[in-house]
Amino acid sequence: MANETQAAHEVAQERGTRQELVGVVTSSKMQKTIVVKVRRATQHPLYHRVVRSAKKYYAHDETGEARVGDTVRIVSTRPLSKLKRWRLKEVLQRSTRVA
Repeated sequence: MANETQAAHEVAQERGTRQELVGVVTSSKMQKTIVVKVRRATQHPLYHRVVRSAKKYYAHDETGEARVGDTVRIVSTRPLSKLKRWRLKEVLQRSTRVA
């Protein structure tokens, strides 16, 4: 058991850490694919005001557990299709919206 976890840890170090993002699911109508909206707040370089921007990412959801309105964590992965470069890691918070 210890050898397996050590080997997995070494593989993860070789590959490097994967980029993680947190966002809200905006669509889950496709098969095994969700659309996640990630909002960012950055400071404007000249005017020093907070500028809010958003970007949508297509993520692979193998089990179909994410629903619209859920807050999720996604991680980068190899290209899975033309648009999918992310994979669902976990659902952080369920939506209270009634389906």
